[in-house]
Amino acid sequence: MAARLTEIAIDCQDHVLIGDFWAAVLGYEVTERSDGPEDWYRQLTGPAGSGPTVLVIRTPDGPKTTKNRLHLDVNATDRDQDAEVERIIALGATRADIGQGDVSWVVLADPEGNELCVLRSRVEPLG
Repeated sequence: MAARLTEIAIDCQDHVLIGDFWAAVLGYEVTERSDGPEDWYRQLTGPAGSGPTVLVIRTPDGPKTTKNRLHLDVNATDRDQDAEVERIIALGATRADIGQGDVSWVVLADPEGNELCVLRSRVEPLG
């Protein structure tokens, strides 16, 4: 037997901002949230077969200060890499230089500075 990846957790300072950002990037919906005075997370779920859910969790830590040890890679489904990069930048990402040099992927940072890569190849959309 083996384990199956079912959820990715992203720690952040502003779980609403980062939850909305990743929902828009991935085409996911916010399917669960903690409302009220103890509001601390957003759960994002994609269409059937899209992969793991994403849990965005507010933490008391300060701003991100070093390169991530784990990051997400995304592929466009309906446009080329340059157009997908521009779409994600319009959602609040910025270009990031982590010393990657001349590579086929584009490194971006989400609104709190967490790195993600936009890969060159396209994948089939779901549904």
